[in-house]
Amino acid sequence: MQIFSKIKQYFPAIEKFKVKKLDWYIIKKFLGTFFYSILLMMSIAVVFDTAEKIDDFVESHAPLKAIVFDYYLNFVPYFAILYSHLFTFIAVVFFTSKLAYRTEIIAILGSGVSYRRLLWPYMVGATIIAIFSYTFTNFVVPNSNKVRLEFEERYIHSRPVSYTNRNIHKQVMPGVVIYMESYSNISNTGDKFSMEKFEKGVLVSKLQSEYMNWDSVKKKWTIHNYYIRTIDGYKEKITKGATIDTTLNIFPDDFRRRSNIVESMNYTELNKFIDQVELQGGENLDTYKIEKYKRLALPLSTYILTLIGVCVSSRKSRGGTGLHIGIGMGFCFSYIVFMQFSSQFAISGTLNPLLAVWMPNIVYACIAYYLYRKAPK
Repeated sequence: MQIFSKIKQYFPAIEKFKVKKLDWYIIKKFLGTFFYSILLMMSIAVVFDTAEKIDDFVESHAPLKAIVFDYYLNFVPYFAILYSHLFTFIAVVFFTSKLAYRTEIIAILGSGVSYRRLLWPYMVGATIIAIFSYTFTNFVVPNSNKVRLEFEERYIHSRPVSYTNRNIHKQVMPGVVIYMESYSNISNTGDKFSMEKFEKGVLVSKLQSEYMNWDSVKKKWTIHNYYIRTIDGYKEKITKGATIDTTLNIFPDDFRRRSNIVESMNYTELNKFIDQVELQGGENLDTYKIEKYKRLALPLSTYILTLIGVCVSSRKSRGGTGLHIGIGMGFCFSYIVFMQFSSQFAISGTLNPLLAVWMPNIVYACIAYYLYRKAPK
């Protein structure tokens, strides 16, 4: 007790932000409405998703147990976290507008509570949701997505991503570059395969072959009708052969990988995957970076959208709750559209992925600050 009294003595401002009965009331309303809105929206999402995929389930003879436990049991947390910031905004606008309509906000401010102090329990609730969202996005949902995506590959996406990829260039390790004119996902065969090895930027060897294919027993690539040029200064040595086995830092799954595979990776796995794709010079690198940056930007957007929601809905108006929800939904959907547009600019190479992801947060943080300054105190 003496420690707490000394803390209050040296930091008197802490006493102002002590959690009181009013704060608990707002936090419970905030979190309760948040989880209720998630439950309601998830029910609607499951119904629409079932209606869309029912034909695929029937055609692929997917068992009911797999549909319920492997797909929808993992679909719900994925969808909930994907739009958690939207649910946060809806929750804030809904119950705050009801407080304003019943003149409770006016009574709270009239009792001597400052507007900034009124925001304190909202920020506490936003912190709980942000931590919840960040933890689930980076460590929980990726594990459930593995099961969901595996179900989709088996029962929904019954065919390979693409039968043939063409003109493939990849760096499989530092200084080693491979090329294939085409690669078939059906036979796991690459035509017109070549591999170049560089040391300090100088070509030291080059392998060329008719084709190579994956040996599923040896877990290696078999190269057919090859010849190797080994260069040592002005000297060259040529080696020919019918077949040769080799181990490359690339596998058949790398050619049929879908862009949403990153949804099944936790934060550590995602970083390693991005480093590998960057080394290989693979496609969709900006898409993967956007996914990485979103995993931090979206949880932090909870604070911004919470502040906007309070400022929009704390004023009593003739339109009541419906008007507040309409304005709030406009802000929220414009944020989502802004995020999608900026992400597309990053994917096309026009915008840096980091800037593209954080730009909506920066813009809407400025809007939130403006609304806070204009809010009735």
